[in-house]
Amino acid sequence: MKKVLIANRGEIAVRVIRACRDYGLVSVAVYADADAGALFTELADEALALNGASPKESYLDIGKLIEAARRSGADAVHPGYGFLSERAEFARAVIDAGLTWIGPDPQVIEALGDKLEARRIARKVGAPLVKGSDGPIGSAAEALAFAREFGLPMAIKAAHGGGGRGLKIARTLDEVEELFDSATREALAAFGRGECYVEQFLDRPRHIEAQVLADRHGNVVVVGTRDCSLQRRNQKLVEEAPAPFLSDAQRAAIHAAARDICRAAGYTGAGTVEFLLSADGLISFLEVNTRLQVEHPVTEETTGIDLVVEQFRIAEGLPLGITETPEPRGHAIEFRINMEDPGRGFLPASGEITAMTVPAGPGIRFDSGVIAGSVIPPMFDSLSSKLIVWGVTREQAIARARRALSEFQIEGVPSVLPFHRAVLQEPDFCGPFKVHTRWIETEFAGALDAAPRPEATGEASLLRGKIEIGGQLVEIGIPQSLLRLLGSGTAVPEAQDATPIDAAVVAAPLPGTLAHWAVADGDVVRAGDVIAMMDAMKMETAVTAHRDGVITCLAQAGSAQIAGAALARIEPAGVTQTNNNRQEPAETQA
Repeated sequence: MKKVLIANRGEIAVRVIRACRDYGLVSVAVYADADAGALFTELADEALALNGASPKESYLDIGKLIEAARRSGADAVHPGYGFLSERAEFARAVIDAGLTWIGPDPQVIEALGDKLEARRIARKVGAPLVKGSDGPIGSAAEALAFAREFGLPMAIKAAHGGGGRGLKIARTLDEVEELFDSATREALAAFGRGECYVEQFLDRPRHIEAQVLADRHGNVVVVGTRDCSLQRRNQKLVEEAPAPFLSDAQRAAIHAAARDICRAAGYTGAGTVEFLLSADGLISFLEVNTRLQVEHPVTEETTGIDLVVEQFRIAEGLPLGITETPEPRGHAIEFRINMEDPGRGFLPASGEITAMTVPAGPGIRFDSGVIAGSVIPPMFDSLSSKLIVWGVTREQAIARARRALSEFQIEGVPSVLPFHRAVLQEPDFCGPFKVHTRWIETEFAGALDAAPRPEATGEASLLRGKIEIGGQLVEIGIPQSLLRLLGSGTAVPEAQDATPIDAAVVAAPLPGTLAHWAVADGDVVRAGDVIAMMDAMKMETAVTAHRDGVITCLAQAGSAQIAGAALARIEPAGVTQTNNNRQEPAETQA
């Protein structure tokens, strides 16, 4: 390999660019319109536009990515995580184009990406498993029947995909049908396939995973374990390595199951085998992620192994640099820096980072895709950077983390920093470990203030055209906001808060797509009822009624909305709606 195209964006693109430089490879970045000028495009040796605004038009467009590789002369592709990283059809397209795919073989991605096939492999090698459906569930009624037979809580999972998307936990019978429908919608939107299956869910479990490396010479090594129990909405926020508070027998069982599953599947590259660990010590296989994990730095910090460089070596056909599980050195904790407002239920936010002070000092590593002045677009994942803290012991790592987080400041866009600071004061995390996957929703008692809403940043789209330079036509892209600035001859005025002041209006809680309505015009609703779902940054967020009354829907399902936009009106019963300001369907909106 000589030149690697990175089919991703943000923080992971920066991470792979740096590994390319360390390993002596040329890096090629690709970018969507909103990422023009982003940090990863500046750091890469080359950067090519994908000429698209949405994920579907850019990072999920296989044809555009292969063409970008051809144009740049790249001979290999690294998919990062998210987007197409676990899509077998992308791996096949890369290989069919004569390029080196930095990841497991397509058929392995297919087998382990099919969660039902992964369960069959796990069962075959004797890995621990809870009861689950033998195949995809065809309807919400079947999911309800499973719940009645095997009990609750029950997990409803996308059969294809991962990352917490298309995963819902039903705890009462009356929510099973709605959660099944929601999981199906999320799976279809995120992975292009909506099939879901169900299985028993271990209540209040820890989330434990094993990092695996496997080469083409028959070597399969478990590099170490991680604990990823601190989650919100099935998305990890804090991870650490090695997984603390495991018995020798539990650690050995996790290592053996992870190794055996990957060997049986014919795995090559870096991968992660995930498990749940119940409060009474029961271990159950969860899934295999056939890619690099967001939390891989904590394993790197406690083993001294560069996992991205190992991916390069394996892709080149070289044997692993290790033959057995290394003894962990110290303890590392990763804090995901998501642009979300924990005071508003972790609502994703977008806008410009106006200032950022990054911590430093002993034991501190900072992996970031942003700097001061970076713009967080609303259409991509909310993860912007990661703070990794290392210590000789877990206690020292926690002490250093408190110091680092006290130094860390981000202005302009809400972030999860206040939550991370609060967690490090919680006895359940710092003392006898009592954290589980729903701890934030059920036991975290920290009172976090809502952050000010960030100012609107205007359109992220580019106006494209061609101009002649030196006798040759060259395509250019100009931000719409710059055109307005040039056209007016004055500075763009500061955006005002878009929240309607009309007491009847239901405002969009965040920028995104209005996925669907849960009510119809004229329905009587009560305060707190879920009336609609919005899809933003790959997650569904519920929109609730703010008061009792009769609802009039103003926005069309499928339409794009800005934060604060009027979605509906709720009038007290008996009040006639006179201000009919319904929005046009999405396809006719400007």
